[in-house]
Amino acid sequence: MLRSMYSGISGMRNMQTKLDTIGNNIANVNTFGFKKGRTTFKDLVSQQIAGASAPGALLGGTNARQVGLGMQLATIDTIHTQGSLQNTNRELDLGISGNGYFRVGEAGGVNISYTRSGNFYLDEAGFIVNQDGLYLLDIDGNQIEVPPDSQSFSISQTGDVNIIDVDGLLMDPPQTISLAFFANPEGLQKVGSNLYQVSTNSGPEEFAIPGEMGTGTLVAGTLEMSNVDLSEEFTEMIVAQRGFQANTRIITTSDEILQELVNLKR
Repeated sequence: MLRSMYSGISGMRNMQTKLDTIGNNIANVNTFGFKKGRTTFKDLVSQQIAGASAPGALLGGTNARQVGLGMQLATIDTIHTQGSLQNTNRELDLGISGNGYFRVGEAGGVNISYTRSGNFYLDEAGFIVNQDGLYLLDIDGNQIEVPPDSQSFSISQTGDVNIIDVDGLLMDPPQTISLAFFANPEGLQKVGSNLYQVSTNSGPEEFAIPGEMGTGTLVAGTLEMSNVDLSEEFTEMIVAQRGFQANTRIITTSDEILQELVNLKR
């Protein structure tokens, strides 16, 4: 009887975690490049009442008798599926069609982080930066510069930043945006501000020109939207809510039985 109460407590606790994950997904439904989370569970250890027995000369074998002791959190996954690309017609908005992550970091290509959020800007010196001032890095790990006196620039599908200089000539060679990729992208660690960093299970960073080595191509003038599906999230919210309510009912039922035991002696 007390086992059932503690099983109910474990269910309530982990359903709260599932609701926390759903709430974060819904809060970020309009966050550029956001990848939704998913919660999975597994059962706790089972208490063995009686072990299994093998068949004998006269009787057949019997199965073990075990009572489960509740459930526990198994994983909180980050689902790295492609989000839809929204057209913005802004030359510094970049969407990735396929695999890969933009490489952003501090001057000199240090403290590199990774993102799918492609809303970039120009700073006062003409360098391409993200919303936090981190530099967008080229294939050599250098900052990408668009001279303030240039006439125009464009970014190709393969990451070439083509700049028309003050004299109307195409600057050569072009700077090329790099995309990072990993053996296990779901192992990347979220650090906030739409950024990921390498973890011990993601594998080391590898990078290439967009469109090479399995990376996607760039689509200028678009932004990748969140891959959160609201209909799915609200359905999962209902499932979590009912799961939570069912576990509270286990506790109240166990409490009623305890009350009956207490009242056996009056």
